[in-house]
Amino acid sequence: MYSKVWFITGASRGFGRIWTDAALKRGDRVVATARDEASVADLADRFGDAVLPLALDVTDADQVRNAVRQAHAHFGKLDVVVNNAGYSLVGMIEEAAEADVHALFDANYFGTLRVIQAVLPLLRQQGSGHILGVSSSLGIVPMPLIGFYCASKAAVESLHESLAPEVEPFGIKVTLLEPGAYATDFGSPSSLKMVPGIDAYDDLRKRVFDGLSGEERGDPQATAEAILKIVDAEEPPLRFIFGSETLPIARAAYTERLSTWEAWEAVSNAAQGEPTKGDTTSL
Repeated sequence: MYSKVWFITGASRGFGRIWTDAALKRGDRVVATARDEASVADLADRFGDAVLPLALDVTDADQVRNAVRQAHAHFGKLDVVVNNAGYSLVGMIEEAAEADVHALFDANYFGTLRVIQAVLPLLRQQGSGHILGVSSSLGIVPMPLIGFYCASKAAVESLHESLAPEVEPFGIKVTLLEPGAYATDFGSPSSLKMVPGIDAYDDLRKRVFDGLSGEERGDPQATAEAILKIVDAEEPPLRFIFGSETLPIARAAYTERLSTWEAWEAVSNAAQGEPTKGDTTSL
């Protein structure tokens, strides 16, 4: 009999709904959150007391704290915290308004941060827990046209890398989930925002869209078994790639990066100057 308690953001559709269903079907309990509570209300009809549907907009700090407190009070513990809520901003770097970029990071990065900071006191107190952050293959190797989304996921990557050694002494585990392209509704209007385009980028925009339209996409249902294995592992990975397409791309990207760094190694070493033992003011 499984007894894990999950807290999942963005549980109304896509990966969030699939993983919520997978946890509930095997006997776990889930706090299923979404901006519109009605979009997760059906889960209570199907799974009864095993699920607690809650309204949660991760850009609202007070609502995040209240939802976490309510979840913990309802089930008495939190074992698995999945930060899945987010969306994409489609536009070249020159095209996006600063306010749109702020809004994207408020949801994708600061929303994740708010949930982490809200759950950590509870997880530290119970001496256990597993925080899973949904990143993207684009947080590893970015692409044009959705550069701000890529940047938000790169920030999520660094956040969890720093978090992992900070919370390990408290028995808390951390995993970054890095999906490639999947046949979810992430490309729907509710999951992305388009910015007005500049004519000068039309050719590149068309090439990117043409490439995306011809891209093979994975079956999102196939991710359910993998995430259950991750949360059940004694030593889960810090990073986990969903799908078969990302690792070859990442391998090629890091080979190129290493080649560039090595080609400029002599100049880099000269830029060190005369080493001195110092304080942390240069960090």
